[in-house]
Amino acid sequence: MVTPQRIGIVTYRPVTPCAGRRAHGTVDAMLRVLAVDDEVPALSELAFLLRQDARVEHVSTATDSGAALRDMVQMIADGERLDGVFLDVRMPGLDGLDLARLIGGFPTPPKLVFVSAHDCAVQAFELEAVDYLLKPVRPERLAEAVRRLSAAVAPPGADEDLETIPVELAGRTKFVARQDVCYAEAHGDYVRLHTAEAVYLVRMSLAALERRWAGSGFVRAHRSTLVNARHVSELRFDAGRVVLQVGGETLPVSRRLTRQVREQLVRQFRP
Repeated sequence: MVTPQRIGIVTYRPVTPCAGRRAHGTVDAMLRVLAVDDEVPALSELAFLLRQDARVEHVSTATDSGAALRDMVQMIADGERLDGVFLDVRMPGLDGLDLARLIGGFPTPPKLVFVSAHDCAVQAFELEAVDYLLKPVRPERLAEAVRRLSAAVAPPGADEDLETIPVELAGRTKFVARQDVCYAEAHGDYVRLHTAEAVYLVRMSLAALERRWAGSGFVRAHRSTLVNARHVSELRFDAGRVVLQVGGETLPVSRRLTRQVREQLVRQFRP
């Protein structure tokens, strides 16, 4: 394996730096969102800031999960669009994480942005939230979350390669583009992201990463390896087993996954 030039440890947060364009070349549509928080002052402030953003068309509010669920069901019944939910994590009764899991069962679930006084990056990743905000919410940070939400609700394929992973390194944040990740390797409770320049240690499971990047050209080659197909230069037999050449690395392919890997690679690059 590659010897890491430097390793950054960070909890993953999905980021899409550039909002894409909608169908027919129009700029991103105005967003319709729901803000949920049991603390009325915090909810009022969040709703106020959202309404100041020119990308937000409409803001609904709810002070508990039950009311939020009823509002969303009514919106669906009325045929109204809901693009995103800004969701407080800690609420009495049904908390924000439980509500998020219920929302995930909707036929067309809105995107999630968690709002919390505590770091909830791991849960945000597992529930496929587009972002999470720390309280008190700063206007500039909220604007960034709105931008990510706007990009996330763009049509499939719009700017799909622009997702980045922020990695904290010696007091600075480096943004690693998903397309620059050659392969990901399971490492206990972490995943090593291998790029051409460095290796980054990220706290997540390889299975969660595979789900997140499904359809983005990543192939499960081994129980401990997820490979970016665009960085594969060769598939060959070596000492009786199939291996992939990924940059300067030779990675083994599980015998059980050999046929699946070959078919995925061929399908990936078929005109």
